[in-house]
Amino acid sequence: MGQASDNERVGLFQSGGLSSLAVGIWLHEQSVPTRHYIADIGQTDRTRLDALVSSLRGFGDEVVLVDLRPAIAAVASDLLRYQARHDGGYWNTTGAARLVLVSGLAPLMRADGCRAFAHGCVGGGNDQRRFARYGAQVAPELPVVEPWTNPKALERFPDRRAMLEAVVGHGLPLDPGSGAERSTDGNLAGVSHESAELEDLETPVTRLDPRWSRWPAQAAAEPETVTVVFRDGRVADVNGSGPDPVAWMTRANEIGARNGVWLRDVVERRIIGTVCRGVYEAPGLELLDRAWTRILQAGLDAEARELYARLGAVLGAAMYEARWLDPAAHAARDAIDRLVGEVGGTVTLSVHRGVVRVERTRVAGRVVQQTRFGSGGNRWSEEAAVQA
Repeated sequence: MGQASDNERVGLFQSGGLSSLAVGIWLHEQSVPTRHYIADIGQTDRTRLDALVSSLRGFGDEVVLVDLRPAIAAVASDLLRYQARHDGGYWNTTGAARLVLVSGLAPLMRADGCRAFAHGCVGGGNDQRRFARYGAQVAPELPVVEPWTNPKALERFPDRRAMLEAVVGHGLPLDPGSGAERSTDGNLAGVSHESAELEDLETPVTRLDPRWSRWPAQAAAEPETVTVVFRDGRVADVNGSGPDPVAWMTRANEIGARNGVWLRDVVERRIIGTVCRGVYEAPGLELLDRAWTRILQAGLDAEARELYARLGAVLGAAMYEARWLDPAAHAARDAIDRLVGEVGGTVTLSVHRGVVRVERTRVAGRVVQQTRFGSGGNRWSEEAAVQA
C-alpha cells in the first residue's frame, strides 16, 4: 500500500530521524489523521524524546511515547546468547530494533484504532522489507503505508536535503545523528552509521563521529577491570548491575564505550543483493562477547561448539532478513537453548584502549575441564558437571 485512505488514522513509527519526520510532515500535508508512536529503545536520553513529543503535539498531531527498553534489552540478550551476527561479525542491532518496534507498537496501533501503519524507510531497502515482513506476522490486518514508494511523496521530497529543509522549517527537533548526508540508527544494543562519505571505501573510518564511544587512543591510560556473571546461559551481572537486562546492558555499554571497545567497519550484503558499507558501534555486546566466548570454550565440547556456530550463523541471517519469528529460527534457538541452558560462570576481564583480555574464569554447570600436561604425555580429562 503506497498511500493512506481518507479519514483513516495512520500509526507512524516515529524515530525522530530525518526520514520519519519528513513522513510525518507529508502525511500532515495530505490531511491524513496521524498518530506518532515514539519508542524509547535506549537510542537517546529521555529529555530529547520528551522534546520530540512536545514539538509533534505542537505541530498538531497525536503522539504516544512507549518505553520499550526492556524489550530491546531482551533481544540484545538473545543476540549474545545465540551469537546472532551478520557479515563481518557485527551485531545487527538495527534489524533487532525493527523486530522490537513492530512487535511492541503494531498491536498498540491496532488497539488505538489505527487502520494502517507507516514508516520512513527508503523504498527497496532492508528496513522496508523488515517492517513489511514483521508487520504481516504481528499485525496482518494493518496495511503498510510506504511514502517513499509513493510518487507524490517523492515529488515533495526528492532527496534528504529537501527533507532537512522541511524539518528545520517546521521547527521539529532532529536526532543529532541524522542529516542530509548521514544517518544513524541507535538503540540500547548498538548504533549503525551510514553516510555518503563512508560509502567511499577510501574514506578512513576515523572520519566517523561515534555516537557514544571513545576511540581507543582517547581512553584512560590505566586498564579497567570488569566482572561478568553468567547464569543458565545468560548474563546475570556486570560489575554489580544485577540481572535486569536494561541495567547490565547499560553498564556494559558505558564500560565498553569509555574504553574504546565498540567498532565494526564492514562491507555487507543487503537483503536485496547489493553491498554497502556500514560502521557499527556496539560497545556492550563487544565487551560481553569476549566473556561469553570464554564460557563457551570451557562449557561446550568440540561437537557442540561446531553445531552452536552453525546455528548462530542461521540466526544471524534470520535477524538480518527479518525471519526471527519463522519456524526455522525458532528451531535454531531451541537447539542452542539445549546446548547452553545450564552453562554459567564468572569471567574477569581487563579492558584497555580497545583491547579486552580475559584475566580469570570460574565456570559453573556443565563444562569440559582440561588437566595440565603430565610427564607421561598429553593427558586430558572430561568431567561432565564441574561446579565452581
